[in-house]
Amino acid sequence: MSCKVRLMEDGSLDEEPLTLKEIAYQTLCNDLNIISDLTESGHRLSPGIVLPNEICDGFLENYQRFKRPLDDRVINLFTDTQRTSLKIVNLRNSTLTSSGLETLMRHKLFALSMWYCDRITVNSHHLLARYGDSLRSLELGISSHLLQNAEPNEKEPVDFQLTCPHLRRLVLNGVVMHPRLQFAHLHDLGHLDLTSCVLANFSLEALSKLPNLHTLILFNVWPIANQLHAICCLRNLRTLDISISSSANGHGTYDLPDQTLEMLMDNLRHLTHLDISGTNLAGNGVATKESTSMSTKLNPEPQFALTDIPGLASRTQRPLQFLGLYHTAHWACKRHDIPAIEVAGDANEQQILMAARYYHDRPVLLTRVLNDLYHLFRFENCKDIHTALDVVLSAMDRHLKFQHMQISGSATLFYIVKGRDRSKFGTMLRNHIIRTLLNGMEMHLLDDTMLRNGYLTLTQFHMPVDVLFEYERLIKILLHGVSKTEQEGFVQRIAIYLLNTMACQVDGRQKLFLGEYGVVSTMLSLIKDRLTRSVFDDVMEVAWSTMWNVTDETAINCKRFLDGRGMEYFLKCLNTFPDRDELLRNMMGLLGNVAEVKWLRPKLMTQEFIEVFARLLDSLSDGIEVSYNAAGVLAHIASDGPEAWTIKTPTRDHVLQRMVFAIQRWNIKSERNINYRSFEPILSLVRCYETPQCQHWAVWALANLTQVYPDKYCQLVEQENGIQVLKELIEHNRPYDEIKRIAMMVIVQCHSGTQHMVED
Repeated sequence: MSCKVRLMEDGSLDEEPLTLKEIAYQTLCNDLNIISDLTESGHRLSPGIVLPNEICDGFLENYQRFKRPLDDRVINLFTDTQRTSLKIVNLRNSTLTSSGLETLMRHKLFALSMWYCDRITVNSHHLLARYGDSLRSLELGISSHLLQNAEPNEKEPVDFQLTCPHLRRLVLNGVVMHPRLQFAHLHDLGHLDLTSCVLANFSLEALSKLPNLHTLILFNVWPIANQLHAICCLRNLRTLDISISSSANGHGTYDLPDQTLEMLMDNLRHLTHLDISGTNLAGNGVATKESTSMSTKLNPEPQFALTDIPGLASRTQRPLQFLGLYHTAHWACKRHDIPAIEVAGDANEQQILMAARYYHDRPVLLTRVLNDLYHLFRFENCKDIHTALDVVLSAMDRHLKFQHMQISGSATLFYIVKGRDRSKFGTMLRNHIIRTLLNGMEMHLLDDTMLRNGYLTLTQFHMPVDVLFEYERLIKILLHGVSKTEQEGFVQRIAIYLLNTMACQVDGRQKLFLGEYGVVSTMLSLIKDRLTRSVFDDVMEVAWSTMWNVTDETAINCKRFLDGRGMEYFLKCLNTFPDRDELLRNMMGLLGNVAEVKWLRPKLMTQEFIEVFARLLDSLSDGIEVSYNAAGVLAHIASDGPEAWTIKTPTRDHVLQRMVFAIQRWNIKSERNINYRSFEPILSLVRCYETPQCQHWAVWALANLTQVYPDKYCQLVEQENGIQVLKELIEHNRPYDEIKRIAMMVIVQCHSGTQHMVED
């Protein structure tokens, strides 16, 4: 576990803030040009720069933490071993090749760890022979094929020898052990992990001459019964793991479980840590106190005290520090008298969290642990929430490529986040949760379950504010969910809902990105699909709403809408679904944004479009919203003057007259479903003295918004010099009296609103 999540004094959860050194690494990782020049082969350290070992090791660690997986182009920084120095290298999800690995190993590494580095093949195993003399620790985890064939069904062993004579720690995962493989020369070896290795004809007797061997991990190594005698000869062992992840096909099932475990205990008297998870070694039932009492009467001097695990009777007075009983036969972890201080199992919260702590690099098993946590959060109650959250984040971060891990972890995250107030997550922790979710969704884009879990969890945060630091990456993931998943499916619907939320209340730069990345064209494709099938649903409605948000004060996105046959789809939607108030409101809101762009307005000047807009002036759909937006569109078009009115019918005067009739019908106190970030387009119409009817719509809009939402919009009017513009209008002789009366309402309302704020 990372142990980063902390329970703060105020009851909130957070992570420790970055140290100054970490901030420096983050800056460096985000801009490698600070220390390097970019060449064809990758980044080359700039002349005059020398990086000591502490900085080099820290850089590799933090680059993977803050930036992205390491590749050969980044590793190229360390080509010069005179100006750079590496000692401890941990690689996860790296795409480096044999060339990059050789660059690293030329530094005479002290420790090398590789997980999910699937571009390293068995053809590179000669690098160990060439550069392994300095290694003290070697860890070859999942999908690191340095000593094995990449083909999972290939059981032919690779003929290699461990030419790393000073190794103290060795971890191999899934390697087919060659019978001639020697260990006797590894005198310093103390920790040996052979997880999922295939012993075949290899005998563990090869380990008998290792005087310092204290830890032996044989997780998922089966069959092993014929190796027990060799294990019993390793008398100095303090840690033994013979656990199994699955009992299918008889794996983990011993013929004489009690006697087998007792034999191990009799021979390995220094053991402090034992894991028999997934096996039947804990025996076939619970030893009752009654039966124990009876045996005590028959034998008044029993050799051992009470235990529910017969094979561990010799350890009742000297309990193990740790005992793994996760998914053992006959629910051994639920027994009462277990001779161990710490127990990993699935009987309760404490055991589950202990299992997560010990099994952090066993993704299949860890996925089951996360499932247990999921049920704990969903159906029961988890008390140690900060530890559970740390477990989930650590698991998902460490095993990014393990699909089931990401699905299970994201489902658990949903219930953790859902169960707490948003304010109870500090910024650092909240960012970590969001970044971990996005990493998993990005890696497994084709899995709808992963997308669903991620989207649902994100809805628990304050959008878009909480995700602005990863805005562009999230947009790409959402667009995939909108366009590449099942039509009308749940994933598509929640993705477009989030996308619309992300398009709202963001600045111009982000709206530009939305357009550049294809949001407008994607929304138009969804609308076209539904028009073809004559289907109206919430996806179509939200698609129009999204384009309304994306085009707000963003002219290029308005152009993208027009160029994508947007007006054609507008007319078709209007004719196909005439009674859908929300749809009509969203469409007219969008067209209001288009009409604000002067150089695009000529594209709206057709008889068909103008007749539609004029007809919608009389609409009662959604209160005044549709009529209001239709008037706004016409006011902007008319503001270009009579010469820009290039159609014969309907005439400009007739349309303006109808627009005024509509405005006079509206209630100035009408509540609105609209959000203005700027009044600049409206104030430009206030200055349109050539066409007072346009001014009429503009001052009515300001009056309505300042009357109904004074706290928000009075301040905006003043900030944008609106009071001065309105005073100039009142003093001008061209506007008619009704316009001036409404303008004065705005001034008075803003003055009273300001006075109210001062008094408060």
